[in-house]
Amino acid sequence: MTQSANRNRVLSGMQPTNTLHLGNYLGALKNWVRMQDAMECLYCVVDMHAITQDVGYAHAESLTAATRGVTAAYIAAGIDPKKSPIFNQSQVPEHAELAWIFNCVARVGWLDRMTQFKEKSGKHKERASVGLYTYPVLMAADILVYKATHVPVGEDQKQHLELARDIAQKFNNDFSVPDFFPLPEPVITGPATRVMSLRDGTKKMSKSDESDFSRINLTDDADTIAQKIRKARTDPAPLPTSKKEMEGRPEAENLINIFAGLSGHSIEQVMADYGGQSFSAFKNALSELAVATLSPLAAEMRRLTGDPAEIDNILRAGAEKARAIAGPIVAEVKRNVGFVA
Repeated sequence: MTQSANRNRVLSGMQPTNTLHLGNYLGALKNWVRMQDAMECLYCVVDMHAITQDVGYAHAESLTAATRGVTAAYIAAGIDPKKSPIFNQSQVPEHAELAWIFNCVARVGWLDRMTQFKEKSGKHKERASVGLYTYPVLMAADILVYKATHVPVGEDQKQHLELARDIAQKFNNDFSVPDFFPLPEPVITGPATRVMSLRDGTKKMSKSDESDFSRINLTDDADTIAQKIRKARTDPAPLPTSKKEMEGRPEAENLINIFAGLSGHSIEQVMADYGGQSFSAFKNALSELAVATLSPLAAEMRRLTGDPAEIDNILRAGAEKARAIAGPIVAEVKRNVGFVA
């Protein structure tokens, strides 16, 4: 697999977790599937990032299962591993090799400005791992080890992508290799890229929310999906008929966005079809749509996770394809840096 001058390359990935939810599907997976036909894509399960906060025996056992579970979700959602390599980050050592070189290119002041470290480390940042602090540098290596030109990112990752661009530019300048690394661009996706909690429309849908009713998990069965949508928070007014009517109504906006994301219709079309109706009627339609879309995905995930050997073979094959791209790039980086082979 080689990079064409006329073909963009995408790298994206998710941390392995056993609680992938509707936000992950609409905000990432659905768009990744669509991108396969437009760009050269590589999809990574970022297990190295997953140990920046939790380490130890108990976490190791769950990490293995979660890595397979996320791989199953990728495939069940429609990513074709024959077309787009799927691999876990730790099987491609070039990620770590390039991250060390980038640690020496990046500046401490740049990392000090990363807001996600401040949020995740809390009041006791001296207890946080060094890995959590340098997480954005590894993310830059994840992208640039393949000379990826585009990266699908959410709001919380935009700052990290900017850092990747800064590191790429500084490497190119420091080692007098203009345009060696591309400056990766964010991929702008469609509706429902930011799915909010079913219990609070002002908060992002999250696996860390204490209430399971705040999210629809990709492994939920049909009855659970329907129940969660029925219990989703709304307001007393009918469904809005225009974006102006939707202002200040975060729960209504969230449910309409979810319907648009699942159906492929525009937000305007959803409001034209359902605006002015009661939320109970709309929730029934949304439940049917969500069940029809997600139930086959959950069934395929169960089938795949029931055969770990199949998933492991897919990950190994994907890692071989990824290394075929990353290896020559890192070899050239080493020559530029002055390392003797």
